[in-house]
Order: sequence, then C-alpha cells, then structure tokens
Amino acid sequence: MRLNIKLLHFFMALGFGMLTSVSSAQQLDPALQELISKGVEKSQTINIKKIEADQARIDQRLAKSVFLPKVTLTGSYTRLDDDITFDDDTQNLLISTQKLLIKEAIGIPFNSPLPEGVPLQPVPALQEKDIFKTAVDVDWVLFSGLEASNAIKASEHKAESLTYLGLAEKDKVALKIIEAYDKLALVYASEHVLKTTEEYLEEQSFYVKKAIENGLATPISRKKVELAQQQLEGKKLEFSQNKTLLIELLHQLTGEDKAKLAMLEPKLEDFGAVTSAEQVKRNEIKALEEAEKATFYKAKMEKSNFIPKVAMKGHYEFIEDDLSLLDPKWYVGLGVQWNIFDGNQSRLKAEKTSLESLKYQEQMQEAEEMIALSIVQAELNYESTLQNTKIIEKEIELAEETYDMTNKQYRNDLATINDVLDTLTDLEKAKFKMQESLFNQRRAVTALLHAKGILNY
Repeated sequence: MRLNIKLLHFFMALGFGMLTSVSSAQQLDPALQELISKGVEKSQTINIKKIEADQARIDQRLAKSVFLPKVTLTGSYTRLDDDITFDDDTQNLLISTQKLLIKEAIGIPFNSPLPEGVPLQPVPALQEKDIFKTAVDVDWVLFSGLEASNAIKASEHKAESLTYLGLAEKDKVALKIIEAYDKLALVYASEHVLKTTEEYLEEQSFYVKKAIENGLATPISRKKVELAQQQLEGKKLEFSQNKTLLIELLHQLTGEDKAKLAMLEPKLEDFGAVTSAEQVKRNEIKALEEAEKATFYKAKMEKSNFIPKVAMKGHYEFIEDDLSLLDPKWYVGLGVQWNIFDGNQSRLKAEKTSLESLKYQEQMQEAEEMIALSIVQAELNYESTLQNTKIIEKEIELAEETYDMTNKQYRNDLATINDVLDTLTDLEKAKFKMQESLFNQRRAVTALLHAKGILNY
C-alpha cells in the first residue's frame, strides 16, 4: 500500500503558499474560534483586567464629580440649661432707651416720668434654650487649580492601559488554546499514521500465515509480526492517553464540556500567511504608552498643588424662630485656598511619578527590541519548518519505495521478516515526522502572527 505522493505535494503547496502571500484575515477552524471565545470569556485574568479598567473609569468619573456642587441638608435640636440673655445692666439700659423712645413718640419731656399703663416690651433673649434648626449647605469647587483636570486625564489613560493589557492577555489565552488544539490535531493525525501501519501489519500477518502453511516461513516470523502489532497497540494507548490529557487541558482553558471536546476532529491546516504581512503595534506596547501618559498627567496633578483653588459656599436656614440674634438666615461666600509651602511633599511626589514615567519608556524600548527579535526568530523558524517538510517528503518517498522493494524481496525469499519490519518502522517514523513538521509549521505561523500583532481570532 503506497502513500499518496500527490497528497504530500498538496501539503507542500500549502506551505509555500503561506510563505509567498498573506491572508488579510487568517481563517481559523470555526470550532477553534468558538473554543477561543469561551476561553477568553472564562479567563479569570482577563476578567480581572476588565474589572481594573472599570475601576479606573470610575476614578475618572470621581475626578469629574469634583466640579459638581455638593448639597447637604441638616437638621438638629439642642436643649440649653437656660436662655442666653443680656446682663442686668444691659437690660436696664435697653428698657430705659425704650422709655425714652416712647416719651418722644407721645410728646412727653424726656425727664418726666412715663405714665403708668404704658406697656413696655421685654428684652428678648439672645438665644432661647430650645433650639430647632433645619438648613441646606452648598459647597461648590469652581477651580481646582487644574488638579481635577489632570486627574481626569490620568484616569482616562490608566483605563486605556488596562484595556490594552486585557487584550494582550486575550492573545495569551488564544495562543494556549491554539497550541492545545494543534496538539490534539497532531494526535489525530498520528493515529491515522498508526492505522496505516496497522493495515501494513495485517497484510504481513496474512502473508506470513499463508507462508507458514506452505512451509515457506517459520512460526518465528509470525511471532515477530505479533510483537510489532503489540508494540503498535502500546503506541495507540500512548496517543489515547495524550488525547485524554489534551481534552482535559482544553476543558480547563475553555470550560467546554468534555464530551463535546471528545467529538472534535481537528486537523493540521493552514490558516493564513505571515511573512509579507506588515507589523502592527502590539497591545503590550499600547498598554505601556497609555501607562506613560497616565503617569505624565499624574505628575502634573501633583505639581498643580501650588495653584490656588477657588470654591463657593452657601447656607440657608429654613427655621427662623430659633435663630439667635447673631445668626444669619442665609449667606454666600467665596473662598481661596493656596498652598504656599507643603514641606516639598508635592515636588517630591511629582519627581517620583516622573521617574515612573521614565521606567515605562525603558520598558517600551525593551519590549520593542524583544518583539523585533521574536519576529526574526519566528520567521527563521517558519522557513526552517518549510525546508524540513521538503526533506521529510523525500524521506517518505524513499521509505515507501524501500518498503515496497523489501516486501517484494521477502516474498521472493531475498530478505527476512526483520528487514520488512525495519523498513515499515522507518516508513512509520517518516510519516510521524511529516505530521510533526506540519504541526511545527503551524506553530511557527502562529508565533509569527502573534509577534507581528496580527493574530486574529
């Protein structure tokens, strides 16, 4: 049974097609895309990044709320031990003054006694002992010295940075799922190779059985074939266990039901070309850029502590009866706060934040250099996998022809059963290498797509 050489040429054509052109949107297996979506939704790390980004957006809203007026309603009751009144001398003076005013009003000389029966008003208390108060207060920041404005911008860029970090984490989750999926595809492809080997061994078992019946072979030859079949069963068990482990891994990554995962039929297929694609800015770089901007505005916010701040305050009393003679019913005021010297606290905080910004700049430069290196490495690995596939194609052709020739020689008593089994083992190894090469080729494509920032899923 010869391997279909045309099929190998088809795989090679796929590989070279990937090298020479780029797909504007690489196509993933729909089942793989669904698994990635579920994995992204399940990932606790991604969800934490989303929560942190939401928290930063709330910080932004909090900073904006500084310019909104704060309105407070208050109510109180106070019981004093006694009314607050003027002293006796002051009360006598007020009564005397009242008498003079009455005399003047009725035309009596000021040194004449006041007629009896003329009512006098008692001197009111400064504050009665039962005090009921209900009031509304308004506090309104009119100018924060640019502190709130810079805080708003800092929170905005921090939220963007966390959002990009979440997108970078999505890429990591997608890469893990794609790798596990590809490994599962490799297991299925390897099982197909084992099935082909099994057919070869069944053919040899049938031939050896007939040869023994005709006295052309010994039972030893049959035992050797049986041993090869047992070894094949051991390989089947190994691949079955690997399949179980990969299904468990995909279950943990995506939360998908294991029964559904067991029904998948992944294949090692091409999903786009990369070598001629232009590089785009990675989410990790975008996150660092936004973090640097956030620290820049945070430093400006801390420096603005020395700028005067202006606020308005208003107060209105709803109950006038219990107000003292010195309490106003309402008032409106405008205030200015100016921090002249705070012990260098603001300046030192601003310098510390500026150093944080410089740290992000260094991290960006380091990340860009590492990305550039990863792109070169991924391209070299990709080219190597293509070349390796060409070599393995020749190995399979040679192993196939060698097996056919040895098999014919064995049937003509020119070779031993060991020779046949050895060439069959070589053929099996070559087929395994072909599947591994296609797996490595797909891994190289994925790595290069990710390195260039164009991995779509």
